[in-house]
Amino acid sequence: MNSLKIVKIGGNIIDDKEALSCFLSHFSKIKSPKILIHGGGILATELANKMNINTKLIEGRRVTDRDTLDIITMVYAGKINKNIITKLQANGTNCVGFSGADGNTIISEKRPVVNVDYGLVGDVKQVNIKVPKLLLDNNITPVFCAISHDEKGQLLNTNADTIASELAINFAALYNVELYYCFEKNGVLLDVNDDVSVIENINKNSYHKLISEGVIADGMLPKLKNCIRAIENHVTKVCIGKPDMLFTTKSKHTTIQA
Repeated sequence: MNSLKIVKIGGNIIDDKEALSCFLSHFSKIKSPKILIHGGGILATELANKMNINTKLIEGRRVTDRDTLDIITMVYAGKINKNIITKLQANGTNCVGFSGADGNTIISEKRPVVNVDYGLVGDVKQVNIKVPKLLLDNNITPVFCAISHDEKGQLLNTNADTIASELAINFAALYNVELYYCFEKNGVLLDVNDDVSVIENINKNSYHKLISEGVIADGMLPKLKNCIRAIENHVTKVCIGKPDMLFTTKSKHTTIQA
């Protein structure tokens, strides 16, 4: 079975032109089939401010009304995605940009209102890999932004970590899938104030122990939940850390395996 690397990058890379160019140069050198998923960075907020559209956050999560969704679509599926596509092409990686609506690839449903109404935010319900698999078979790299759709004509703002995890799960029957979450930290930290306190290996048992001890908390909780779900559904391994973990064995990072 061939290997497939699925890589998600966050705003810390997207917002730094030099860091993004460096990452995409290295990413292009990966010989195995690969998929890239990107978040949105701060550009959507900056554009919303220029257009006098208020950005509302609840517990650090963006509330997506219709005006905000318009901004997100323009920035995520437009400017950021096409900027990444252009740079990858310049580095010799043939690629195609995607939202979840393209090829009917990622179908979501609007997040139900429990205590908070997050607006037009989607929870992934189904992933169809037929079109991205066709591209991979022809040595073309899919590049996904964090937008899905509901099959009823509505785009939905969708968590990029979840998109990465769900794509990995759905490709796991066809490839040995390795999932990488690249962000600004060296990995999952035993002490959030100590960048070298990396927990290098996590499995299902230690995951629950770390939660009970309060080590995994706040924003790391949903990220690790996606990681464990991927491992439970036959993804070979999940790695969390700085982007250089993809390109060198010397980079300290967190690996999650069964």
